[in-house]
Amino acid sequence: QVQLVESGGGLVQAGGSLRLSCVYSGTFFSSSTMAWYRQAPGKQRSLVAVISGGGRSDYADSVKGRFTVSRDNAKNTVYLQMNSLKPEDTAVYYCNKHLSGYWGQGTQVTVSS
Repeated sequence: QVQLVESGGGLVQAGGSLRLSCVYSGTFFSSSTMAWYRQAPGKQRSLVAVISGGGRSDYADSVKGRFTVSRDNAKNTVYLQMNSLKPEDTAVYYCNKHLSGYWGQGTQVTVSS
């Protein structure tokens, strides 16, 4: 059984930064590929970033160069550092054990113009 708990969302002005955290409870975190998704109002949930157990990462084109995904295997935590935020980044952000049914509850990110 896996539980994921996100934190770090909030309201920020355009150009600002936020760091999201996702704490993983369960086994095999260090070998698990983890992902961040987001869902804006009226839109489908979409992949933002993914990081393998070994630290290899990949990003959606819309966030490349602005967002950085990282992990601390000692803390069972994955992070999403978001810089140069834009209003179109406004969404609920979800942590996911990639390609599994395990999701966090989501954390709201709102970027004002």
